Amino acid sequence: MPAPLTEERDRLDRAALLDAAERLFYERGIQAVGMDEVRAASTLSLKRIYRFFPGKEDLVVAMLRRRDQRWRDSLATFVERVSDPRERVLAVFDWLAEWFAEPGFRGCAWINAHGELGSSSAAVLAEVRAHKQAFHDQLAEWVRATGVAVVEPVFLLVEGAVVTAGINGDPSPAHHARTAAAALLGKP
Repeated sequence: MPAPLTEERDRLDRAALLDAAERLFYERGIQAVGMDEVRAASTLSLKRIYRFFPGKEDLVVAMLRRRDQRWRDSLATFVERVSDPRERVLAVFDWLAEWFAEPGFRGCAWINAHGELGSSSAAVLAEVRAHKQAFHDQLAEWVRATGVAVVEPVFLLVEGAVVTAGINGDPSPAHHARTAAAALLGKP
């Protein structure tokens, strides 16, 4: 008889499953990856996977939710090292440039998920919208601290840079968007 599963084993297995799903879905696309591939990459049985997530959509939502927290935490850690409000906003674009230059960068996981499933999955669409709103709110806080009313243009510069870099495979959109944001924010 197999040993009973512990909370720690559940936590580790769930993390391994989410790691495998995130890597595969981000590299190849959600619809291109079958659950058998997720099973093989996570080394968990399909029965165990479906205990955690009753369907692939549930796995996608959980993966996006976890990625959101890590992504926004990484950005905040980088940006909040800077004390000057104007430079803090510009640091967002410096962080983007580093992210765009990472090996395997394939653009925004939420935009990619929306493109694949946004019209057919209300749960995925809700998760994508939640991420975009949370990021918008985070960015808005930094922009408002400058005293310049340019939240929406700066947000659109970030989003445009992410999409363009994802398509072109080139980090330069972050630098171009940074220059435009600096102009919007005015002289220091």
